[in-house]
Amino acid sequence: MNDRGADLIVGVGCAVLAVLLVLRIGQALRTGEVPLYRTRLTRAEAGNPRFYALLGVNVLAFVAMFVVAADLIFGLGLRGR
Repeated sequence: MNDRGADLIVGVGCAVLAVLLVLRIGQALRTGEVPLYRTRLTRAEAGNPRFYALLGVNVLAFVAMFVVAADLIFGLGLRGR
């Protein structure tokens, strides 16, 4: 497999993970629970600042995954070779 094929496979994988993160963020906003490894942290247990900070971490992870996926799929040249 050449480099372009590997980039496409990894890019599609990153895109799928980015979509899953968006679903996770949406579910957390609807239910008020953030999944943390084997437990779930509710907004009432954590308080609003900590809850939204954890959501912010998930949003940053989504943005990173989305940028990596776009770079690998569309060849934007964001990484040096």
